[in-house]
Amino acid sequence: MNKKHILLIDDDHELAELLVDYLAQQDFIVHCCFDGQSGLEQAYNNKFDLILLDVMMPKLNGFEVLKALGSEHKTPILMLTAKGDNNDKVLGLELGADDYLAKPFHHQELLARIKAILRRITVVNQQNQQALQQQNSILHVNGIELNHGTRAVFCHQNAIELTGAEYQILTLLMEQQGKIISKDTISEQVLGRKLSPFDRSIDVHIGNVRRKFSSFCNDEKIKTVRGAGYLFLTGIEA
Repeated sequence: MNKKHILLIDDDHELAELLVDYLAQQDFIVHCCFDGQSGLEQAYNNKFDLILLDVMMPKLNGFEVLKALGSEHKTPILMLTAKGDNNDKVLGLELGADDYLAKPFHHQELLARIKAILRRITVVNQQNQQALQQQNSILHVNGIELNHGTRAVFCHQNAIELTGAEYQILTLLMEQQGKIISKDTISEQVLGRKLSPFDRSIDVHIGNVRRKFSSFCNDEKIKTVRGAGYLFLTGIEA
């Protein structure tokens, strides 16, 4: 089995040493950078399966690293945020992080998050391979085109750049068009974990998708059903 490579960008040397040892026991290879600038350079110049990104660091903070990477960078990112700082969590998701974990955390919880993200990526890759082998790999709903084979998304023929989590959420909603999908279901199928109380991850990801669509259309694509979840509109609703 090929070992997965993780890039840890965090200025906490003691934590880095602990994680290198712990994750090595789980067959992960951890590469450490202790400031945002060197971490950004490593992320650009090398291939990793996952990035663990702290917020507060010298030279460049975690948010600046996210902005510099941009939406075209496809490596999944797990943000390490301060406990209880909801603003950091939301901003990280808005800037393209796939998920977040508050410090201090238990090593087993971190491992569970890492495995959930990597499991989702594996499923996406399998789905893409299957779609490439099928003639009908493009889904058209209400002005949105989603190509399963290339993972390309178009809104009224305009290309939309989505993060991995955003793409998976959109795929789930479009494949179940016209049906209400609960936030719990979205979290379990996309993030690979149950949604905890006051967790806004799904809301933020869907808000990002809506914002990207709004640049090219005025009509609503994803409807919020209060207390129930979200549904992707088919475009024929009365």
